[in-house]
Amino acid sequence: MAFEDIRLEVEDGVATLTLHRPDKLNAFTGRMMHEMIAAFDETDASDDVRAVIVTGAGRAFCAGADLSAGAKTFDYAARDDGLSTREGAANPVRADGTTDYAHEAVRDGGGRVTLRIFESLKPVIAAVNGAAVGIGATMQLPMDIRLASNEARFGFVFARRGIVPEAASSWFLPRLVGISRAMEWCATGRVFGAEEALAGGLVRSVHAPEALLPAARALAREIADNTAPVSVALTRQMLWRMLGADHPMEAHRLDSRAIWARGRQADAREGVMSFLEKRPAAFPDRVSADMPDFWPWWQPRPYG
Repeated sequence: MAFEDIRLEVEDGVATLTLHRPDKLNAFTGRMMHEMIAAFDETDASDDVRAVIVTGAGRAFCAGADLSAGAKTFDYAARDDGLSTREGAANPVRADGTTDYAHEAVRDGGGRVTLRIFESLKPVIAAVNGAAVGIGATMQLPMDIRLASNEARFGFVFARRGIVPEAASSWFLPRLVGISRAMEWCATGRVFGAEEALAGGLVRSVHAPEALLPAARALAREIADNTAPVSVALTRQMLWRMLGADHPMEAHRLDSRAIWARGRQADAREGVMSFLEKRPAAFPDRVSADMPDFWPWWQPRPYG
């Protein structure tokens, strides 16, 4: 697929998704939303991709929603830029003036992106090279590991714009940084630097600008060169989905299925023998063809 607002490149098993509106500080648009979702569809479908890095072109990661629509920026009913999924279809406002909140047109565009990243079969690494505000901050939350440039700035600025946190961040952010820190950042809406993000647990490490992408690529290479892709895909979903489990028995049931199923596959034999023979492993199983028979173990949950 040809992209306009992003770039997607794959090299040696690592995909790099670059938000690419540098003259607009990579501000988020409806087109960018659709293209990011399509890009993750592509990386999931390709066995050549072992990890995904997300970064921004120029001096920003993503400066938030494109505000060029002015006062109606967040009034999706007054816009037609693709941030809603209505595609010119029925209006969610009923004839009596009430709203059908389960209507597709009500859905938040940032949330559609974060839910797609949440579903990713490949680990996702954020390389935050500059300003990351609003959706620029919340789109990172379902990414697995976040690295930042020392020039990066973060802001959950929604209350300062008269709206609320979006992109499912009320689920993700407290799980990553704790409820107190999440509430402080969202209630104040202030923009803060990379060191505060590091201290708060939002990012894993802070780097000089020129060292950021090399550090992200080194981490991606560690995954790509040493681990079984099916195991990583399973592990990613096991860890994220168990954040919502009610009891550790749910994890025990899932672990047991996964160990039973993986232990019978060729990857497990190769993992043991390569260790005993002191050689690099060559894992034969592929995400596209060799996921265990209980995958996916969760039931789809339609919107609304």
